[in-house]
Amino acid sequence: MAAPVSGLDADTSAPVIILVRPQLAQNIGKVARAMANFGLSELRLVAPRDGWPNPPAYPAASGADWILNDAKVYPTTAEAVADLNAVYATTARPREMIKTVETPRHAGQSMRDHGLAGRRVGVLFGAEAAGLTNDELVKAETIITVPCSPDFTSLNIAQAVLLVAYEWFQAADHTPGKQLASGDARLATQDEVEGFLLHLEEELTLSGFLRPPEKAPHMKRNIRSIFQRLELLDQDVRTLRGIIKSLVLFGRSAGKMKH
Repeated sequence: MAAPVSGLDADTSAPVIILVRPQLAQNIGKVARAMANFGLSELRLVAPRDGWPNPPAYPAASGADWILNDAKVYPTTAEAVADLNAVYATTARPREMIKTVETPRHAGQSMRDHGLAGRRVGVLFGAEAAGLTNDELVKAETIITVPCSPDFTSLNIAQAVLLVAYEWFQAADHTPGKQLASGDARLATQDEVEGFLLHLEEELTLSGFLRPPEKAPHMKRNIRSIFQRLELLDQDVRTLRGIIKSLVLFGRSAGKMKH
């Protein structure tokens, strides 16, 4: 089953996900789903316990069937990484070997750097119950360890793949860290904000709020600072000007009633 391919999906510099001795077909399906979420498409399986293809994987993939259909099976880890230029391996346990250790965040960037240099990258994930053996870990130049609560460090294989895939994706994503969910509204222009502030200052002057006169410029600057710190929408400006108009009309009506 073919899938629509985005620019990131088609990126040949994307890391290969390699599951070593995976046990449950459902977990393989969940890994495929996590990969698809973040633009990864190449899955390799080393000696899957129940063989491959395995039908129960497909419902768990939630539609990421193209990854499962294209998954390649290898008898050994050595064969699965033979064509790669850089290999990462995930483990939560310290091992008696000297390796560079990175968090998923740092690994995401370094994998991007490898890809930009034209190097093929793969990430090894061990079996659900036992993880990777030392003989498998030694094939990797870099270890990825996820910072977790020391009280509970266990991650399932799909969670681990999701974290690594997410950080790789984020390393090239330019979505602002902070966005304003504004619906159909837009940020107000400087001209619209200035019109509102002049309207406000005019009515505050007429009401006698800006006194004594020698302090009025300083008071205006303080008021302007309040509103200019905000990301006002065009709708906000219209609402604020409507509030001023309503208060002014109410004040005038109240004044007439007193007389």
